[in-house]
Amino acid sequence: MITSIKWRNSLIAYTLLARPMVLIGIVLVYTVGSLIARALGTAYDFTAFGVGLAALLLVSIGVDYANEYADVETDALTHRTLWSGGSGVLPQGSVPQHRVLFIARLLIGLGLLTGLLATLSEILNAASLLLLIIGAVGGWVYSMPPLALAWHGWGELTNAVLGGLVLPLYGYTVQTATLTADVTLACLPFVCFIFLNMLATTWPDRHADAQVGKRTLATRWSAKHLRLLYIFAAILSYAILAALNSTLPREVLIASVPAIPLIVWAARGYTRGASPIATVIAMSTLLTLQMAAWFIVG
Repeated sequence: MITSIKWRNSLIAYTLLARPMVLIGIVLVYTVGSLIARALGTAYDFTAFGVGLAALLLVSIGVDYANEYADVETDALTHRTLWSGGSGVLPQGSVPQHRVLFIARLLIGLGLLTGLLATLSEILNAASLLLLIIGAVGGWVYSMPPLALAWHGWGELTNAVLGGLVLPLYGYTVQTATLTADVTLACLPFVCFIFLNMLATTWPDRHADAQVGKRTLATRWSAKHLRLLYIFAAILSYAILAALNSTLPREVLIASVPAIPLIVWAARGYTRGASPIATVIAMSTLLTLQMAAWFIVG
C-alpha cells in the first residue's frame, strides 16, 4: 500500500514537472504549422504528424525538466501561479534533482534519436530534423550552461523565437520538407505574442530571480521601460500582420482581430499587477483563432 502511494506521488510529481499546460500549447503551435502546410496545398500526412509530435514531446518534456532543474532556487522563493514560478515540485524535494537532470538528458536524446530514425525511414525529413535539433539545443541553452540565456537577459527573445518560429516551422516542414519565406514571415506576429507572454510571466518572478542572480528583463529594466517594450512588441505584431495582408489568407487576418482588445487590456495591466493571465488569454486567443482559420482555409 505504501509502495503504491509512493509510486502514485512520484508519477504526479514527474507529470507536474513536465508542465502539462505548456505542453498543450506546444502541441497546438505544432498543429498550426501542419495546418499551414495543409492550407497551402500539401497533402496531410497523419503518420508524419504523429511521429513528428512524438519526437517533439520527448524533446519538450526533457527541456521542461532541464528548465525546472535550473530554476529550482528561484522557484523556491517566488509565488507560483499557473503560468509562472515553475511547477513547484523540486523545491518541495519530492523528487531528486540529479534524477530530473538525468531524465532530461535521456528524453532529449530519445527525442532526437526518434527524429533521426524517422528521417532515415523517410517518415520525416532533413528540414524537420534540423529544426528539431535547433529546438532541442536552443531549449537546453535557454536555461542550462554554458549559455544559460534566460539568466543573462536573452531568455525572453530566445523563448519567443523557439516557440513562435522554430516550433510552427517544425510542424510545417514535417508535412512539406521545405521552408519558404512567406511561411516564415507568417509566424512572426505570434513570435511577438510569445515575447509579450514572456514579459508577463517573468514579471511576477522578478524579485526571486534577482535574489539568485537570474537577470531577466524584468530584473534589469524599470516598469516604465518594460511597459514601453510591451506596447512596442504588441504594435509590431499587428504591423507585421498588416504588412502581410497580400500574402496571408483573409480568414487568418480576420481571425487575428479579436485578440486586439485583449492585448490592449493586457498592456494596461502589465507591471501593475502580479498575474500574467491577461497576456496568456490574449496569446491563447490569437493562437486558437489563427489555428481555426488555417483549418478553414485548408
